[in-house]
Amino acid sequence: MSQPPLPHEEGDVQEDTVMKNDSTASTSGSGGVSKRDYEIMKGIVDHLTEAKDENDREITSVFQRIVNKRFLPDYHEIIKDPVAFSTIRSKILKKLYSNWKEYVRDFAYISHNAQVYNRPSAEAYGDALKLREMVKLELAKLVDQNIISAEDAEYPDLGEIPDVEDSPPPQPDMEGQSEDEQAEDDRDDEDEDEDEEDDVDDSDDEGARRRRRKGPRSSAAITKREGGKVEDGSKDDADAHKKRGRPPKVHTPMEARINTILKGLRKFKDEKGDLKVLHFEKPPDKTLFPEYYQEIKNPIALDMIKRKAKRKKYNSVDAVMKDLELMFDNAKEYNLEDSEVYMCAADLQREARILAEQEKTKPDSAYVDEDGRLPLPEILHNGEIWKVGDWVHLQNPNDLTKPIVAQIYRTWQDPEGQKWINACWYYRPEQTVHRYEKHFFENEVVKTGQYRDHHIDEVVDRCFVMFFTRFNKGRPRGFPPDKEVYVCEARYNEDKFKLNKIKTWASCVPDEVREKDYEMDLFDVPRKMKKVPSPIKHLLREDAKEDDALPKPTWGAANAPPIVGAVHKRPREANESPPPEPTPSPPPPRPVEPVRRSITTERATTYGQSDTPMGNMPQTAPSPAPAQQTLNSYGQQFSAVRPSASPAPQLHQHSSYSSHASADVAPPQTPSFTPSASHTNYAATHAPQTVHAPVLQHAGTPNPLTNYDSGYARSVPQPRSYAAPPASSHANAYNPPRSVEVYHLSDIANASIPSDIREQFHRDENDRVLFFTAPPLDVPRVPSGAPVLGHSLKYLAAKAKAAELLAQKRADRDRDLAEEAKEKRKRDVEDEERRADEIKRLKELAIGEWVKQMDKGTEKIYDRMFGATDGKKVMELERLKLEALHAEQTKENEIKEREELQGQENLKVKIYG
Repeated sequence: MSQPPLPHEEGDVQEDTVMKNDSTASTSGSGGVSKRDYEIMKGIVDHLTEAKDENDREITSVFQRIVNKRFLPDYHEIIKDPVAFSTIRSKILKKLYSNWKEYVRDFAYISHNAQVYNRPSAEAYGDALKLREMVKLELAKLVDQNIISAEDAEYPDLGEIPDVEDSPPPQPDMEGQSEDEQAEDDRDDEDEDEDEEDDVDDSDDEGARRRRRKGPRSSAAITKREGGKVEDGSKDDADAHKKRGRPPKVHTPMEARINTILKGLRKFKDEKGDLKVLHFEKPPDKTLFPEYYQEIKNPIALDMIKRKAKRKKYNSVDAVMKDLELMFDNAKEYNLEDSEVYMCAADLQREARILAEQEKTKPDSAYVDEDGRLPLPEILHNGEIWKVGDWVHLQNPNDLTKPIVAQIYRTWQDPEGQKWINACWYYRPEQTVHRYEKHFFENEVVKTGQYRDHHIDEVVDRCFVMFFTRFNKGRPRGFPPDKEVYVCEARYNEDKFKLNKIKTWASCVPDEVREKDYEMDLFDVPRKMKKVPSPIKHLLREDAKEDDALPKPTWGAANAPPIVGAVHKRPREANESPPPEPTPSPPPPRPVEPVRRSITTERATTYGQSDTPMGNMPQTAPSPAPAQQTLNSYGQQFSAVRPSASPAPQLHQHSSYSSHASADVAPPQTPSFTPSASHTNYAATHAPQTVHAPVLQHAGTPNPLTNYDSGYARSVPQPRSYAAPPASSHANAYNPPRSVEVYHLSDIANASIPSDIREQFHRDENDRVLFFTAPPLDVPRVPSGAPVLGHSLKYLAAKAKAAELLAQKRADRDRDLAEEAKEKRKRDVEDEERRADEIKRLKELAIGEWVKQMDKGTEKIYDRMFGATDGKKVMELERLKLEALHAEQTKENEIKEREELQGQENLKVKIYG
């Protein structure tokens, strides 16, 4: 199952019969590397540069230049010896190689560095493996031609590739793969975009050049692996706020056992020092090994197993071992017993079984992580259950009125028993940096790369975030109406201050809920989504220019989004849409043409018959009248007019059923019954010369805005009008004619019926009895003796009942409002009393404090005037005098009050006796 090297044409490296140690060879380089050797080295480099895969994509394009420090400064912190094809070309040009081992070592560094820095799912990681195999193939040819020794061609051991948690790799297009699995792979690709968008942006010049190539989605040569980023303590506070990462690894004991087995397989190497598991990382290339998929019915590789483990598809160690056994059995079935792949499969299969048995015997307590975190399936807090995938409002220390919108990714308990969550933040538009012309949906948020830990006490409330394609169609089913529902359309890159539109919403949610959808309570009609200008557009500086540096957001608390973002006037990016145009005013409605009425007088019915269309009489009308316009069309509208002697109208009934649902009853099988109209095909774009219309007793025009569920339309007597067939919405559409509805007898047969009997039935203008294919509709009519039109008793009773219910509801509402107002007044009075008491208490406290300050000040004055001892005596005397004066004044006031009261009493006696 190893990734095979791509074939190349023979003669790329010409066979050289001159041995490297030939004394006649011209050696212009040091250490015995001849000029011929340098030519061979250059030929290998040129051949590898032009190598392409099955999609015509250059395999080594990402290794041509060393990664630019401006784009990824941490690359050079992780990779201590960066090497690229340009490095090797420069050494060949300057003849700096002293031997072939140095040349091989540089190629080894290219592959090794790519494997260290990138995830195994990255395209660059796979290209590095292909490059290593191609280099080994070229070196083997040189060994066979005795140009170099086997020792020179041996790949050096540059160290072990660090273990990482692999993200799902792009899956090759395998036969037998279901559409659901392919869609799942697409979501994984989007997941990679999400996790690494802050590291590699699609709009980067270098990245854009790589991605324009034909082929599967590229992760580029610079897709960071987790844990590879080196924190720089010299960064400013703003960068510290922008710290990002991924949800912490909080595995259950079962998940830890599975991960240990998968990582344990990466520790076994062959005699050359290569990992044995590399043969099984990905399935064989289908274009190079089509026979593999013909022989192996259930192909599987390690990347597929890792993906299933990451999505928690395995519920036991035996389940993952079943897939590993299948993978190794496939390799043993396809390869020969003496082949390297077969022997590696047998060794790894044996080691996997040993690892599985070892993991099964370990207790669950052995898998508690170094921080002592215990994963929890859910957390009970404030009477509610919180679990992975829930949308929450978190406390925002910067602004309590704008809680942080987030989604829970992890739940755990620390050694002290405290409950924690890890949540992905969603920023509001005013917390981002964007162009001043940017427009946002109302209630819009954007996904960030911030995954932060929060104590469960920081959860404020529930909320919900919907993808913009579903937001206008309804709300999540059962979600309380008083909870906030947000809309999301884009991701926010905090390093480059860019908004990238989300392609697949499933990539934005945790793996645990990625395959779970939520039901919705749909709106009656999808709501129009309107974008509004940026809420911080007013923050644009008056002197802003297009070449200004990107502004920075204003940060506050450490574990909170920015206090406010910023706007700029820089040129619009290629992936940014221009601001929406202002909506023009709707044009004035066209006047409706008046309907021309028929000048032919109606013939009254001979007896009470319902107002049912009764047509299909073969006559020729002088000319058709204009069509009546209807506002609504229910079902499929067909041309529904028939010939008539007079231009009588067809009654257009807009019922809740389709017009083609009319009864297609077969005509009576009597030879003398002749249908009056044949099934003529009417072209939608031409008015018929022979207009078919039914005979009507009371032709009515129903309200075209009403949808009648009862199956009939109430009609109002009007003069008969006449409608042309409705035009089709498409010029070339076929409007089939209605089936025949009315028949009549021949003139001889009709004359044989006595006239007194004919008068009891519907007849046409020629006094011929009409026969209908369907019974008449039961349309209630106003009795002829009624002085005025009115509603039925049933309708009036229902109306009265509805009015009574409405009055009752209003009375209940008024009573509730009155109770609420009463309670509010009571609360207001209590609040006012509490407020007055508090004011009184504060006043007394303030006056007391003021008196104390006055006393202290007076005491100081007396001390300065009379000395400390005499001052106190004098002050005490003054105090006594004041108290005596106060007592005397109080006594005088009491005497005056008694005299005034006595005077009032005397006055009452004089007046009233």
